[in-house]
Amino acid sequence: MKILVLHGPNLNLFGRREPHIYGTTTLAEINTRIEALARELEIEVAILQSNHEGVLIDFLHQHIDSAQGALVNPAGLTQHGVPLHDAIKAMPFPVVEVHMSNIAAREAWRVHSIISPAVRGTVQGLGPHSYLAALRALRDIVQGAAA
Repeated sequence: MKILVLHGPNLNLFGRREPHIYGTTTLAEINTRIEALARELEIEVAILQSNHEGVLIDFLHQHIDSAQGALVNPAGLTQHGVPLHDAIKAMPFPVVEVHMSNIAAREAWRVHSIISPAVRGTVQGLGPHSYLAALRALRDIVQGAAA
C-alpha cells in the first residue's frame, strides 16, 4: 500500500512558526514519525512539502495510478485552494485532510475549509498526532475498501 503525504505552504517552518499554536516539533521530526509508523503498518509513504500549490497538484497527478490514498495538510490553501480541491476530487483514492491545530477554534476566516468537501475526512487539533491518527485511519479505510 502506498500513501502520499502532502504538506502545504509554510509547513517547512514547523518548530519555528507560531510554536504557541503548532508546537516545537519540526517537519523533519513529523516526517520521521510518519515513516516509522508507516514501516510498522507495512505502508510505503511518499512525502512532499511545497510552498507552491501547483507542485502539490503535480505530485498527486504523478501518483494517480500508483497510490492508494493520501494525507494532505493544505495549510494556507485550506481556505483558497480551488485547484488543489479539484485535484483531490479527481483522485481515484481516498484523501484525508490533516491539520495540526484545531482550525474550528481559530480565527473566523480559518473555520471554513474549501478542501474538506473533496476529502473522505479530516483529522485536526492533535498536533503531530494528527498525521499519525490520519495515517492509521486511512490505512483502515483503504483496507476496508479492498475487502
